[in-house]
Amino acid sequence: MHTDSEHRPIDGGGSSIVKELELTDLDVDQQLLALPGTSLLVFTSVGCSSCRWARQQLPGWNLSVDRVCWVDAGRNGGAVARYGIFHLPALFVVCEGQFYGQLQARLTAHDLDAAVHQAFTRTPEELP
Repeated sequence: MHTDSEHRPIDGGGSSIVKELELTDLDVDQQLLALPGTSLLVFTSVGCSSCRWARQQLPGWNLSVDRVCWVDAGRNGGAVARYGIFHLPALFVVCEGQFYGQLQARLTAHDLDAAVHQAFTRTPEELP
């Protein structure tokens, strides 16, 4: 299931395991602070082949997250600057409004899930 910019559900026709949200400069911080559970925040761009692949694959993986929050880096420069994005896709973990930082992992279900668990060993910070 996908949502549009106003967070209305859109049936993507796939077999998504986790919920997905599209976030923008206008709502990324507000949403991440308010959402319960664990969010995987993913910055992507249409022109990035790894990003397109991640958008197709990630929703179907059995990850230890409650949702995947997508941010289009090309359209949301404010969020890109705040989060210090230098390469795409860029992935971060936020849980109960606490920022656990960027994930450094290969884009495989196993490695990404291990990186999510490893992120929780760090001291949480405030959102950038």
